[in-house]
This record gives sequence, C-alpha cells and structure tokens, in this order.
Amino acid sequence: MNASPRKAIETTRSDGESAPLCALVERSVEGYFNRLNGEKPSELYELVLSQVERPLLEVTLRATRGNISRAADYLGLNRATLRKKLQKYGLAG
Repeated sequence: MNASPRKAIETTRSDGESAPLCALVERSVEGYFNRLNGEKPSELYELVLSQVERPLLEVTLRATRGNISRAADYLGLNRATLRKKLQKYGLAG
C-alpha cells in the first residue's frame, strides 16, 4: 500500500526515532524563546517561515530537476508566486 501524499512530514531525530516536522518546529520555537531569556523577539513569523520555506523550495526544485511548473504544482502555488519566492531567497529559477 502506498503512503498518502498528505501524510505528515516526518524526520529522524538524533536518537534515531522519527518525529513529525511540526513537533521539531514547536521544540525549536520553544528553545528560541528560552534562549531569549525574556527579551522581546522581532519578526518571529518571518524568521520561522524563512527557516522552513527556503529548504522546502530547494528540495522541491531538486526533486523536480528545476522544473518550475512541476515544482509549483507540487507546492500548490502558481508559477508567478513560486518565482517571487525563489527570487526572495536568491534561488535559481
């Protein structure tokens, strides 16, 4: 039986166990707040989004061998939006 394409993205933790991406993001953001030690964060949404979005775009482009139309389809974006995002991160497109 094939895995559903909508299944949660999982990654391997340092202990060899798998964990959903959302759990790793949650742990990372909690750690970020702990390291702030009471300081006010700045532009947190953009910081987190860029940390996830750039590698998502890079890996998707590799998976589609640079095919922008296919990458946009995989991501559920239109090509113009994808091109803007690629430009934002200085990625070839």
